Formats: sequence, structure tokens, C-alpha cells
Amino acid sequence: MSSTKKLKLEELGRIDIETFKQTEKIPLIVVLDNVRSMHNVGAVFRTADAFIVEKIVLCGITPQPPHREIHKAALGATESVDWSYEKSISEALQNLKKEHCQIIGIEQTSSSEIITDYTINKDQKYALVLGNEVDGLSDEALSLYDTFLEIPQLGTKHSLNVSVCGGIVMWEFFKNLK
Repeated sequence: MSSTKKLKLEELGRIDIETFKQTEKIPLIVVLDNVRSMHNVGAVFRTADAFIVEKIVLCGITPQPPHREIHKAALGATESVDWSYEKSISEALQNLKKEHCQIIGIEQTSSSEIITDYTINKDQKYALVLGNEVDGLSDEALSLYDTFLEIPQLGTKHSLNVSVCGGIVMWEFFKNLK
């Protein structure tokens, strides 16, 4: 590997915020259901920017930008990625259903499917819902989901950090929708 070198920031060809706003997004909305950590919120924004996600919907107690702690992890992605706030997760999901979104909860349930076994349709719009760090998805809205997906885990832990989980599922949808 004689000629390998790390690229400098200016060599990466990053687009500016205005160009990002004009870029066609993948038909994916990420919903944060009572995610409490500002670092997790910021990390989800940053990942949503990387994978040109259409929008983020923040629900319940999920903190909203602008906030220094969110900005630390987001590195400016709160300016590029569109977002909105909805107090009620149930209302947010009902509104997304009206937009013809397939509502997908990322949760270990009695009926969840392994994410890699799920068929992602390029002609469908999706809303991926990530839940609270301790309690997962809100019980009040469970009947509104079209399906539940989970990430296979073989170690001693049975959960992933919500921002890591979000990164995995956004990547899975990005590579199939882009």
C-alpha cells in the first residue's frame, strides 16, 4: 500500500447545506420516540445527513435543536436535515400514515422480523421509529406499526445504543433505496 493516504477535509468533495437541501433524498423519515439523550439525537441527525434521509420527526421528551449538546454530536446536521416536533407519537405516526409511509418500529417484539430478511421496496416511503434508550417504543402507539424489525445480536447484550441502531437501520435502507 505504498501510495495510500488519508484524504483531507477539502479533498472529500462535501456539499454545502444549500446543495444538500436541493439534493433528492431517499424516501425515509426517521422518528425518535422519547429518546432522551441529546448526544443520541445529535448522532441520529449526523447519520441522517450522511444517508440523505428526508426528515427527522422528534416526539415526546426527545430534545430539540438548537442545543449545544445536540450540536456537539450533530456537527451542523441540524441545519441540513429537515426536522419537526410532534408531542404525541400516536399523532406523528397517524400523520405519517396519511403521507403513505410504511411505519416500521425498530424493536424486539413477538412478531419482529430480522432486518436483513425484510424486503425494502424502492417505490415505498418508510418511517423508521427508534424508541427510548431504556423503555423502547411507546406502548400507546404499538397498534399503529405496519411491521417491526430487529437487528440480530449474538453476544451477551440484547440491545444496542439507539444511535448505533439508527445508523445500522438507516444504512440498510439507504443501500436499498438509493
